[in-house]
Amino acid sequence: MGTLIINKIREEYPDRIMNTFSVMPSPKVSDTVVEPYNATLSVHQLLENTDETFCIDNEALYDICFRTLKLTTPTYGDLNHLVCMTMSGVTTSLRFPGQLNADLRKLAVNMVPFPRLHFFMPGFAPLTPRGSQQYRALSVPELTQQMFDARNMMTACDPRHGRYLTVAGMFRGRMSTKQVDEQMLLMQQKNSSYFVDWIPHNVKVAVCDIPPRGLKMASTFIGNNTAIQEIFRRVGEHFSVMFRRKAFLHWYTGEGMDEMEFTEAENNLNDLVSEYQQYQDATADLDSEAEDEEEV
Repeated sequence: MGTLIINKIREEYPDRIMNTFSVMPSPKVSDTVVEPYNATLSVHQLLENTDETFCIDNEALYDICFRTLKLTTPTYGDLNHLVCMTMSGVTTSLRFPGQLNADLRKLAVNMVPFPRLHFFMPGFAPLTPRGSQQYRALSVPELTQQMFDARNMMTACDPRHGRYLTVAGMFRGRMSTKQVDEQMLLMQQKNSSYFVDWIPHNVKVAVCDIPPRGLKMASTFIGNNTAIQEIFRRVGEHFSVMFRRKAFLHWYTGEGMDEMEFTEAENNLNDLVSEYQQYQDATADLDSEAEDEEEV
């Protein structure tokens, strides 16, 4: 249903930036047995019809609730609270004035080096339970440190297993833009092996003076990291196991779908994984050597 609406909106407004917050399947938290089919068919459409997709999954949200927020029985309200904070952070620049503002189009220009690689890993800092107040205001260095922490990511894949193609940080609250820039640069220098070396200036910052309710300062993290392929690879493996046996396929063919649509979606997903791996392994030296050979 969602992808059909996206398809129609794209046809109607082809020049608009299409941004989605999509819940990805996770191995530990599964709603339906046909989830691998639904996810693969959805990614097939998201690849073609969206400009930015923020990948969120329930497993990562549950982990944040258990480990960071120390909630013993998190509800969907708690999970939605985390997603709301992230969505609010991403759209801050559209709603409030700021020192360095960035709309969705600017974000897409800075974050998407190749059109198909537009699946982002979001994060938020500081993470606080619903209704609680932040008693101690965090400093900009602490915010930046938390922002890049793998445990604060809302996607069940480890960014340390891949490399960052691009990163954006949305900071909210009264803070010095100069200090934010310095801390982001310092973080990039300290973790240079986790950033590709063939995209210069691949960390962008936006600063908005108005903090979220109940907080003095906050930051939203957006990472375009090749480790996101872990999610797609996992979905693809589960899809292949079921599709080879044609399990539950009759529910879809009975509604008018064709087996070829499943094959196309599977191939598209596998291509996406290969592309992420290719750019993860690429180096600046290899690229320049290839250009030299072409010139000769």
